[in-house]
Amino acid sequence: MDYKNAGVDIEAGYKSVELIKEHIKRTTRPEVLGGIGGFAGAFDLKKIAQLEDPVLLSGTDGCGTKVKLAFLLDKHDTIGIDCVAMCVNDIACSGGEPLFFLDYIACGKNYPEKIAQIVSGVAEGCVQAGAALVGGETAEHPGLMPEDEYDLAGFAVGVADRKDMITGENIKAGDVLVGIASSGVHSNGFSLVRKVFQMSTDNLIRYNSELGRPLGEALLEPTKIYVKALRSVKDAGITIKGCSHITGGGFYENIPRMLPDGTCAKVKKNSYEVPAIFKLLQDTGKIEDHVMYNTYNMGVGMVLALDPADADAAVKALEAVGEKGYIIGEVAGSDVKETVIC
Repeated sequence: MDYKNAGVDIEAGYKSVELIKEHIKRTTRPEVLGGIGGFAGAFDLKKIAQLEDPVLLSGTDGCGTKVKLAFLLDKHDTIGIDCVAMCVNDIACSGGEPLFFLDYIACGKNYPEKIAQIVSGVAEGCVQAGAALVGGETAEHPGLMPEDEYDLAGFAVGVADRKDMITGENIKAGDVLVGIASSGVHSNGFSLVRKVFQMSTDNLIRYNSELGRPLGEALLEPTKIYVKALRSVKDAGITIKGCSHITGGGFYENIPRMLPDGTCAKVKKNSYEVPAIFKLLQDTGKIEDHVMYNTYNMGVGMVLALDPADADAAVKALEAVGEKGYIIGEVAGSDVKETVIC
């Protein structure tokens, strides 16, 4: 008896590491120290020390049950982007710059080529965010997980000068809400998605006329990474008073997280076009509006609170970097800190 017969293939692990090295190299930053394969990822802090009052920001998350679609479609090269996005977007909406990222893949059986596909997506997400992939772990769990399945999670660290942090403390009644378009469902609410739509390969790969592409392709569309979008607004000289990443809990849970006491957010439902994937999901599942806005991003992945005089300039700054921005509502005085969809 040996470890391989017990279900853990050490040689497959070695092969996985070799296959992912080329992807990791794409993400390097000047601050990264050492090569690939050390026990810890090292990152030089000299540049951070140059900030007036540096604050480290961190985020950790996974992709939820969206990975089930990757299994069904045997497509694993984008799910890593989702994992990175879920972590770095939280850092960015606090005013931070993502610095480095680590991933954790738990699998029933280590198939090196599949692991390499997953990490290629992680690396692409890191490139989009400007973060270095400094380490990770692939853990083989025979008997705990089916051989053809895996779970993916990540952890990111970023930095901000304290004076540049987005805290929401200066938001006041009359401020404008600007939404930045999402790329689709992102990585939340997939347990409901999988109840609404038939999760068969045939149904997922079949062309859907309402979407203009197959359903599975629309659902697997990677989560948008907003690091560069938010930087474009800041570089335009605009102060972002508050920022909310629309993840699990949708509009109702996430927008109030950026609001100070004594205010509420009023979102105008018809201020932008809701993408077709959400309309199809709602119609097919006969889902009430409140549930949709309490579960999904509904086409808006990030919401900014701005001075009214800056709203149009922010939309233009976003358009200049290829992002869609919408003026979706305003902040109002209220005894209850909440989101009102009207």
